[in-house]
Amino acid sequence: MTHTHKRIGILTSGGDCPGLNAAIRAVVSHATLSFGWEVLGIPYATQGLLDRKAVALTVHGLDMRGIDPLLSTGGTILGSINRGPTEAHAGEIVEGYHALGLDALIGIGGDGSLAILSQLAEQGDWNFVGIPKTIDNDVAVTERSIGFDTAVNTLVEALHKLSYTAASHDRVMVVETMGRDSGHLALHAGIAGGADVILIPEIPYTIDGVRQKLSELRDRWGHRFAIVVVAEGAKTLSGESRAYTDAQGEIRLRGIGNYIADEICRYTENTIEARVTVLGHVQRGGIPSAFDRVLASALGTAAIDLVAEERFGHVVVWQNGEVDNVPISEVCAKSPTYVDPQGCLVKTARGLGIYMGELNASAIPPLVGSIADAKPPSIVS
Repeated sequence: MTHTHKRIGILTSGGDCPGLNAAIRAVVSHATLSFGWEVLGIPYATQGLLDRKAVALTVHGLDMRGIDPLLSTGGTILGSINRGPTEAHAGEIVEGYHALGLDALIGIGGDGSLAILSQLAEQGDWNFVGIPKTIDNDVAVTERSIGFDTAVNTLVEALHKLSYTAASHDRVMVVETMGRDSGHLALHAGIAGGADVILIPEIPYTIDGVRQKLSELRDRWGHRFAIVVVAEGAKTLSGESRAYTDAQGEIRLRGIGNYIADEICRYTENTIEARVTVLGHVQRGGIPSAFDRVLASALGTAAIDLVAEERFGHVVVWQNGEVDNVPISEVCAKSPTYVDPQGCLVKTARGLGIYMGELNASAIPPLVGSIADAKPPSIVS
């Protein structure tokens, strides 16, 4: 197959995460060095298409005297938005692709962004390829998404630091993580960071179960402190999510950590002192880990290969330790990936003595009362 000159657009959509720049670097390097193609960066995702804005990306432009800063730079040099143009602007966004003279568009996003970009691609007859990224690691079909590994490492470092102050004051430290309605972040970080309790949306729990674990730590091992990791999407005992509405009218998950801490204190009649840490957006920041750099590089390179093969409408994914690709319709048709209550890592946590909730209880459905039900989907990114 001959490869004629192409103009490739690339954008990052949704929440930022470490590793995005490494993926951009891979796309630009493979496209320009292997095929001699032109690559345009679209600033701020669909807003850039709406505004008809683009910036030329070259290998020399990404390097600094031979030093490649993008491998180790967090965030995204292209900018990103969670709240973008509304559905009313979909037609103008679609036309932005054609106005910029693009032969193909590569979009790096989570499950919501990929679904929206896929809809726009179908509406506007775009040649589209997707790359999965999210610290939540909940994009269907792919085992890993860009940003997840670094976020886990950030959480583990925080848990280690909090363990020292917890031990100094004989306190229970309740750490609320991100993750939306999936518990992957909390589970991986909790195991790696030595948590005593991990509460996630997929597995119900009782405060008495938490109390028993804390009592066991004191009575059997003499530990007068503990680390409790709670995923932001974990439910209250009545099965509700804790959330708030911000100044822009967006519903945000937050508060389950305070709820758990208050319940522990109340249930133990204040014999246990609990403190809460909500790590928030620190989990999105920092230098990407080695694995995220490798993953982003592999997925970015594979995305360009799909463009070269003219296999559009696909998403590059990570399966069984290798890069693969699947139709984007397959990703969008499936629910986000949740933690398997009977999976290997949950069994590992239980084997380590970590309280993971009630083994025989019926699981609370992950999306009941969740932020995902807060409003209907719209053309945002």
